[in-house]
Amino acid sequence: MASERERTGEARRTVRVSISGRVQGVWFRAWTAQTARALGLSGWVRNRRDGTVEALFSGPKAAVATMLEHCREGPPAAEVAEVAILTEDDAAPEMAGFEIRPTA
Repeated sequence: MASERERTGEARRTVRVSISGRVQGVWFRAWTAQTARALGLSGWVRNRRDGTVEALFSGPKAAVATMLEHCREGPPAAEVAEVAILTEDDAAPEMAGFEIRPTA
């Protein structure tokens, strides 16, 4: 059975990012999950003990690019200093759903 990627011919992208600034205690993880799901992305988001938020976004390249732009703004109470791409893979396997993970 053909995957969604094979059926649509759509290029996919997976990125793992670190988001710094005032990003904890401001509803960032829930906002990220809601926004990613609305864009049809899969992956996860979690707080890090160093005060950053880490996320993995996987899906159509255009949707991932849109999500990265949204992360540069964040939810209303956030003050994003930087969105750094830690890893990137254009051939990553498809994942299902988007989850909020425990702090790492």
